[in-house]
Amino acid sequence: MPELIADTGKLRERMNAVRRGNLSVGFVPTMGALHAGHAKLLEIARQENDFVVTSIFVNPLQFDRKEDLDAYPQTLEADLNVCDDCGVDLVFAPTVQALYPQEQLTFVEAPALAEYLCGRYRPGHFRGAATVVLKLFNIVQPDRAYFGEKDAQQLAIIRRMVQDLNVPVSVVPVATVREPDGLALSSRNKHLTPAQREIAPVLSLALRTAVDLIENGERSVAAIRERVLPLFAAYPEVRIEYFEVSDPDTLTPIEHISCSVLIAGAIFLGSTRLIDNISKRI
Repeated sequence: MPELIADTGKLRERMNAVRRGNLSVGFVPTMGALHAGHAKLLEIARQENDFVVTSIFVNPLQFDRKEDLDAYPQTLEADLNVCDDCGVDLVFAPTVQALYPQEQLTFVEAPALAEYLCGRYRPGHFRGAATVVLKLFNIVQPDRAYFGEKDAQQLAIIRRMVQDLNVPVSVVPVATVREPDGLALSSRNKHLTPAQREIAPVLSLALRTAVDLIENGERSVAAIRERVLPLFAAYPEVRIEYFEVSDPDTLTPIEHISCSVLIAGAIFLGSTRLIDNISKRI
């Protein structure tokens, strides 16, 4: 079973000892409720580093709705078993008081990158996510940090934060892990009813359909949306939040495809929000 530390000071001491041993450190920040997608991050970190740390912390700063924070699953014992199976050396599971001992007055923001996609509908979410990730980077001081491509906007913001603020860590993207029917793995999937679970793969189907259209020469985003959106119309239970084709670096929406793109969507099934994306190189 991995070593478990909750105290920030003790973690700093432990990591200082690790670095004195000239060991490379891989870090996987999570909010717990670990599934096979998280396991993939942990496994790759294990392959590429001498010492692997993961954090399990449900970060209140990145929730725009208190009910979402209250409902977020906390399954530390099961998460520790996943970490053990993946060869994690240390789990950092701080309390809110440990990471935010006083009112947080300093934040990390990337307004240009947070303006579109999920950021348009979740005000403050990426400010909270970037702030806690920078705090964790400063505490753990890893050589490499691993993030899933399913959260493409978060990945873009963390990458740019590291570049702009000269954070000495390599950000490593890891491909989205999917169910056999294409549904991207997510902690939110467990909230789907059996009927909703049958419908949920329509999002990945829409993304793949857009990719097929691009591969067949379509370059008009309006034409792609005209072909793709009717896929959702077949399921009145689905509420589309967005379906966009964007620049993968700036996340700005585009109308004509002339280079690599990020195709991303978010839907609601009942109260469960699902996101997914595919990158397509031209």
